[in-house]
Amino acid sequence: MLIPAAITARLLPAQLPSTQFPTPPPDEDRRDVRLPNGKMQRDEIARAEYQKNLKDAQDLADQARAFEEALEKDDRFVLSVSSLKKLDEMDKTLHRIRDRMKHSY
Repeated sequence: MLIPAAITARLLPAQLPSTQFPTPPPDEDRRDVRLPNGKMQRDEIARAEYQKNLKDAQDLADQARAFEEALEKDDRFVLSVSSLKKLDEMDKTLHRIRDRMKHSY
């Protein structure tokens, strides 16, 4: 009869909420940080990511044009290694854009 009581007494403190660790502030408080210039931090981050997306989209379009030109030069049954590398570069650029846009929401 003492064994179940001893086990319960030992497990009971583990079930109580711990006050040793403070709870982190909600996301809303962290999002409303103002920079020294008075602008909202999240707005500046969004603007910077938008500019990066524009640059990467332009790079992607340039890479696609270069790939198209390389395909036109290649034989119809042979794909050059440089064309495959261009496809890999396009894929990496596209992933950067996609990841940046997923994390912005």
